[in-house]
Amino acid sequence: MKYFFAGIEGSGMASLASMLHDSGNFVIGCDDAKTYSFTMVELNKRNIPVYKDAEKLESDMIFVYTGALSKEHYAIKKAKELGCEMYEYYEMVGKLTRKYDTICISGTHGKTTTTAMLSHVLESTIGTNYLIGDGTGYVNKNSNNFVVESCEFRRHFLNYTPKYAVITNIFLDHVDYYKDIDDVISAFQEFVNNTKEKVIACGDNENVRKLKSDKIVYYGFDESNDVHGVIKELREDGSNFDVYIDGELFGNFNINIFGEHMILNALACIYVSYLEGISKEDITKYLNDFHGAKRRFSEEKIKDVILVDDYAHHPNEVATVLKTARQKYPDKELVPVLIPYTISRTEAFYKEFADVLKTADKVYVTDIEPARENPKDYPGVTSDLIINEIPGAEHISADEISKLYKHKNAVIPFMGCKDPTWLIDAYKKGLE
Repeated sequence: MKYFFAGIEGSGMASLASMLHDSGNFVIGCDDAKTYSFTMVELNKRNIPVYKDAEKLESDMIFVYTGALSKEHYAIKKAKELGCEMYEYYEMVGKLTRKYDTICISGTHGKTTTTAMLSHVLESTIGTNYLIGDGTGYVNKNSNNFVVESCEFRRHFLNYTPKYAVITNIFLDHVDYYKDIDDVISAFQEFVNNTKEKVIACGDNENVRKLKSDKIVYYGFDESNDVHGVIKELREDGSNFDVYIDGELFGNFNINIFGEHMILNALACIYVSYLEGISKEDITKYLNDFHGAKRRFSEEKIKDVILVDDYAHHPNEVATVLKTARQKYPDKELVPVLIPYTISRTEAFYKEFADVLKTADKVYVTDIEPARENPKDYPGVTSDLIINEIPGAEHISADEISKLYKHKNAVIPFMGCKDPTWLIDAYKKGLE
């Protein structure tokens, strides 16, 4: 088969393109990105051509496009003119979930890391296919398993057909689509209903507990959960915790992950691996060998400064990044740089962002990345809403990057949905 991807550099799109290529298909695409994206690593590895137009699109190609594109986008218009078979990203992923024994990893936060973690353990033991929302997709032609990151955005995950589903948590997000938290919960309830066998859900989250089904197995730190963890120690070099399944000690895990949120992700991974018959010894071995998903607390050291690239773009995600930084680097100054993503999210959560960021030593915030929104529709909504709530916080841009140079012996997390390479590169270039 021949495929053309419009918006191929998107994190999910690049993963899907990689999978279809690895399955023996011809894959090319286009993207309007003006700067280099980290997702190009996997595309370049496979020599998948990426163009800036749709001139290579032909009528016999299956056209796959990201929902981030408008109906007037040149590639979509040409695909319609040529009469191509067309699928939005989530529709094509949905087809794959019906082909395999699928494990869908969902939740407002933590799904990328949990998908990557579980994929690593399963592929290292019994084998699996996987699609991770960090630009990574892989096909194991000898396996019928499929681990897929499953986003609730516009209810897209309702097109998937999981054997098992994991729900890491439920919070209000995507406020440009969902009316309120009850609307979000209703989407997850339908997702639960669509799951064939088991739903592994974080019982410590009050919104998760509002879901109704006898398929649900709860995990978390509270003893009321079917699978519960007991933290023994959080250290600078990792974490130690016990895992109980149905009241019986399954094992002690001493692994190099950081933060309570990562232990929760590990609990979900451990239980699914347990269901798949993987031994405690192998689970421990490969969890220890897991080095994280791309753009999830990705670190780079420059002299006595640790630069962190993280996808965090919701207050809860920002909080976990800051807690992780404090655990790993308790003696360093914590200086977060937030790149707010979407105007509607900033408007809805600016006070929550500020409350979380206040725990840092010094805060910088860039202009809002509006994504699909028009700033004219949100008069008065700028990053100043966050800055003005935080004592001493400052605006920052590539032109103002020198503000960061006074921070020595520091950890500087660059956080945002949009790839912050442009800002990190400006920091490095200024040092030179």
